[in-house]
Amino acid sequence: MKIKTALISLSNKNKLSNILKNLKKYKIKIISSGGTYKKIKSLGYKCIEVSDYTGFSEILDGRVKTLHPKIHSGILYKRNKTSHKKIIKKLNFESIDLVIANFYPFKKIINQTKNHKKIIENIDIGGPALVRSAAKNYKDVTVITKIDHYQKLIHELKLFQGGTSLQFREKMSQVAFGETASYDSIIFNYFNNFSKIEIPEKIFIKTNLIQKLRYGENPHQLGAIYGNEENFNLIKLQGKELSYNNYNDIFACLSLTQTLPKNRGTVIVKHSNPSGVSIETDHLKSYLSAMNCDPISAFGGIVACNYKISLKIAKEIIKNYYEVIVANGFDKAAIKLFKSKKNLRLIDSTRVALNKYNKIVSGINSFLMQTNDNQIFDKNNFKIVSKIKPSKKLMEQLIFSFNVCRSVKSNAIVITQKNKTLGIGSGQPSRIDSCKIAIEKMKRFKQFDNESPLAAASDAFFPFLDGIESLVQAGVTAIIQPYGSIRDKEIIKFANDMGIVLIFSKSRHFSH
Repeated sequence: MKIKTALISLSNKNKLSNILKNLKKYKIKIISSGGTYKKIKSLGYKCIEVSDYTGFSEILDGRVKTLHPKIHSGILYKRNKTSHKKIIKKLNFESIDLVIANFYPFKKIINQTKNHKKIIENIDIGGPALVRSAAKNYKDVTVITKIDHYQKLIHELKLFQGGTSLQFREKMSQVAFGETASYDSIIFNYFNNFSKIEIPEKIFIKTNLIQKLRYGENPHQLGAIYGNEENFNLIKLQGKELSYNNYNDIFACLSLTQTLPKNRGTVIVKHSNPSGVSIETDHLKSYLSAMNCDPISAFGGIVACNYKISLKIAKEIIKNYYEVIVANGFDKAAIKLFKSKKNLRLIDSTRVALNKYNKIVSGINSFLMQTNDNQIFDKNNFKIVSKIKPSKKLMEQLIFSFNVCRSVKSNAIVITQKNKTLGIGSGQPSRIDSCKIAIEKMKRFKQFDNESPLAAASDAFFPFLDGIESLVQAGVTAIIQPYGSIRDKEIIKFANDMGIVLIFSKSRHFSH
């Protein structure tokens, strides 16, 4: 299809000059309005203003510019349909064969201001209407909505001497409908947030393909990661491409490290479960405590630190085999050392912030959605139910234990001492089995002393005495768990009889 007339309406006017140069080369007439018209004229190219083309001035403070029958008829009429051509000829309208448009930066505006009136004024109406018209009539009209595709358009114009191929127009149509759908989803989600609707009747998720992955969890499964590149905020400094499982473990790491005290926390994750967690002001001690909790499980896992990794820590980390190291930055000397392990992935998570993201799990022709369980705990989230009260230091240890516990797959039991994990039991259908695994790991790796108290956390209530009894027999003297069992009174009586501290959480924290 030879292009005779192009309509250009742009909010982002970058890289426009090269397009104009090629349109002039093939003697393509240009129509435009507002700021785009002024920009084209300032670059020294001929352009017809929309109001002159339609014979109708802009009205309503520019809200109505391109919404005119002469514009949309010129785009939408079928070039090979006699009745359409007769109407266009009778009305003395012209064909518009190329539409180049992008939209008001609505997402940028909502990130810049809370002024609702200003935000509403930045909802683009004319631009998406132009794009939808052109995309619908792709058999006759070319539509370009992304600056990245300017060069592809130039290539087509050169290849077809001022025209484009049907294959190209069809592809650009598909891209265009993706852009309008994405734009509308941002507006829809803004109104949901503005109205404080947490569970809307419909959900539209605006994401872009960040990367195709080699495969999913297993080689026979396809895999990819989607998101918004401008706020993805994970920066890979070196190493092999990240896999589906790597990303899954990284997300598990970050969801926990972001809730730990800043600049103190180390988490080691294997198969999305923490194998060791520690919080220490001494970063080397923090790493070693997390690693020594379960050095066997740590092998081949992911290390995540909410502090900057120094050369001193890097020298310890490099002694073991890990898939990925995630940290709030790396010293130059540490990066230089890690380069000796060229396959090791280094991820800078400095810009990752703890926000209220939704968690989505796919199902059979459906998906489950819930808000993330990432609140920061304090003592007000808990109730002391035992006769013996914990010291301030022990209470902090119990809260640390419970915080780790909610990141462990249910049924979850976590045993700690001095702000480090000693034993973690996870993913068992029976809570007593998780207790046994946590106790066995604690005894196996012997990272505890006989002077400081042992604390344990459970992600849900103990339905029977057997679980809490096994923990007490293993030396645990303080336990934190949610309430809600019909046997809560029995659990409290047992704790008092044994002389241990018992804390009830006001909320349950399963992680399946």
